[in-house]
Amino acid sequence: MLSRKRHVRIETDRLSLRLPRHADYRPWVALRSQSEAFLKPWEPAWAVDHLTRKAFTNRVYWAQRALSQGNAVPLFIHRRADEVLLGAITLDNIRRGPAQAGTLGYWIGEAHARQGYMREAIEAVVHYAFRSLDLSRLEAACLPENVASRGVLEKTGFKYEGVAQSYLQINGRWRNHVLYANLRADRRGRTDVG
Repeated sequence: MLSRKRHVRIETDRLSLRLPRHADYRPWVALRSQSEAFLKPWEPAWAVDHLTRKAFTNRVYWAQRALSQGNAVPLFIHRRADEVLLGAITLDNIRRGPAQAGTLGYWIGEAHARQGYMREAIEAVVHYAFRSLDLSRLEAACLPENVASRGVLEKTGFKYEGVAQSYLQINGRWRNHVLYANLRADRRGRTDVG
């Protein structure tokens, strides 16, 4: 179980990852609005109230509850140099007992894509999950045609495991997803001698 801490902050060379705060609403809504066409093909359909302050407030409270209950670590990604919000990454569906696993989900604003930010954020969260949370397995899924997402997963140590049929409703349709996993002690592709 996660410690009952209410604050998690992960720092990298260029990034600061932390829980969302009420003060993040304006930057969040601006980034999501500006990136709407870029994000919608890859995400579940946005609720009618998706960009409202009330929905964002609920998101902030959910993040705090999820962290304190130990079932998720929802983080906003900020650039350290100027505190600009770049996107978000969530380690969700944390399972304990024999599984010791979690599921990774993420998004980045269109203006910040393809600059290595998400790779840096994923690497930091993977390190945190394996070292601080003592998880053994991280899973991620994306649409087969999402070349950027597949690439960043592969570059951060995730390995392809297969296809899940009708895995999630994306942009209003049930879609197949390719499944990836990153294991703390990954021996896939290695032999006992190697």
